[in-house]
Amino acid sequence: MSIDSGYIHPSFTLFLPHNSCPTQRMQQQRGRFFSLMGKRKSRFSSTSQEEELFTSSSLKKPHKKRRRKTKVSQETTQTRTTSSDRQWVFSSHDTSHLKDKVIIVSYNILGVANAINHTDLYRNVSLEFLNWNRRKKLIRDELNEYAPSIICFQEVDRFSELDELMQLDGYKGVYKARTGDAPDGCAIFWKKELFTLMQQDEIVFRMFDMRENVAQFCVLKMNPSNSNDDVDAQLSQTKPTRYILVGNIHVLFNPRCGHIKLGQIRLYIEKANTISREWGGIPIVLAGDFNSMPESAIYQFLASSELDIQLHDRRDMCGQLDNSSSWKTIRSHWAYGNSWQRPISTPSRFSWSKQELEIAAGSSKATCVQHSLKLSSAYVGVPGTSNTRDGYGEPRATSYHSKFKGTVDYIWHTEDLVPVAVLETLPDNILRQTRGLPSEKWGSDHLAVVCELAFKDSDHDT
Repeated sequence: MSIDSGYIHPSFTLFLPHNSCPTQRMQQQRGRFFSLMGKRKSRFSSTSQEEELFTSSSLKKPHKKRRRKTKVSQETTQTRTTSSDRQWVFSSHDTSHLKDKVIIVSYNILGVANAINHTDLYRNVSLEFLNWNRRKKLIRDELNEYAPSIICFQEVDRFSELDELMQLDGYKGVYKARTGDAPDGCAIFWKKELFTLMQQDEIVFRMFDMRENVAQFCVLKMNPSNSNDDVDAQLSQTKPTRYILVGNIHVLFNPRCGHIKLGQIRLYIEKANTISREWGGIPIVLAGDFNSMPESAIYQFLASSELDIQLHDRRDMCGQLDNSSSWKTIRSHWAYGNSWQRPISTPSRFSWSKQELEIAAGSSKATCVQHSLKLSSAYVGVPGTSNTRDGYGEPRATSYHSKFKGTVDYIWHTEDLVPVAVLETLPDNILRQTRGLPSEKWGSDHLAVVCELAFKDSDHDT
C-alpha cells in the first residue's frame, strides 16, 4: 500500500531476537540504534547509504527457524498444494468440462522507495526482511509455487531487476511508471508459451486531474496447444481462439479523497469496457490494489455497477478509516456473482462540490455513477471458511503492517469467466504471529491474491 507523500512521517525502530535477556537486548538495541542511526535528521549520511541498507545483498541472513509441516489439502476432483500456510480451495460448481483455464496473480510487492520512506509502517519488521535483494527472491520462489499464467504487479520500482527474474521463468512483461515524483508503477507479465500480446494500453490519471496514479491494459491471445499428439493438435485447430483483456491498477491511497478514488476506478472500468468491445466483447480481468475495503462504497460500486454518490461522504468511501460509514450495505452471494441489498431506511445525504462530482462521476450534474460491466470478485465466487474470509466472502487481510490490517487487493472478472479455485490468504492467527509484513517467509507487506479462472463454454454454460 503506497502512502501519499507527506501523509505519514517515518520513524525507525530496531528489534532484536527474543531469546536474549531484557537487559542485554536493551543495551544492544541502544548501541545498534545510535551507531547505525545517529540523530534522526542524520540517520544516513547520504541517500545512497540509506538505499544501500535496503538493497544490499551483504546483510546478515536471519536465523532460520524450524519450519512446521503443513497439512496438504485434498480435493475430490483435483489437488494442488503449496509449501506454505496458504491452501487452494476449489469451486463447489462442476467446472470439469471447462478446458481453457488461466491462473492469475495480483501482487503489490512493496516498492523499495516506500520501504525506505515509511519505516514507521514496519517498526515490528527486522531490517533483513525489508532488504529488496532478499524480498525479490522470496517473491520469485513464491510465484513459482503458484505457476501463474498472468501476473499483475503494483509498486514496481525495480522493473529491470524484476524483468530479468521473470524472464528466467518464461515470462514477458510491460511496465507503466507513475507520473510525478513517485518512482514506482504497475507491471503485467504473462507466460510466453501460453499467450501472445496483441495490444497494450494505459490510463495516465494526471491527464484527468486525478493525481499521479496509472492503470495499464493488455489484450492477450491464448496460444494454440504445443502438444505433439496428433489428436490434440487436431482438436486445438478446431477450438475457438481465446482472447482475454487484463487490467492492472494501483488506486490512490489517501482515504480522504474518495472522489478521486471513485473517479480512477470509473475510468478504469470504462476503458476496459471500450477495449473489450473493440475486440468483440472479450472477457475482462481487472486486478490491482484498489485501496478500498469490502465494506466500502467503492467496493459496492464495483460489485453492483452503481452508486448514489450523495449517500456517501467523499472523505470516507474506502473503509480504511476507523470511523464507520454513513450507512452499510448487505451483500449476499448468488451463484458466480454478487448482489447488493440496500437498507430500507433512508440514509443522510452529503454535499459534493461540482468539481468533486465531475471527477467522481464524469459530470458536475450527476448524483449517481454507474458502469456497464457485470463484475464478480474471484474470491467471492469460491467460498472459504471464517478462518480466512470475512462476512463479505473476501480474504480477511491482504495487507498487514504497523498501521493497517485489511483487504484492499482484488481480482474482478466478467461473467464469461468462471472461478475454478482461489488461493486462501493466511489465517488470521498465523498472520498475527508475524507482527507485520514483510516477514521471514513473505516478501511484501501485501499478500498475493491468486485465482484460477476458466473461459465459459457457451455449449454448456448459458
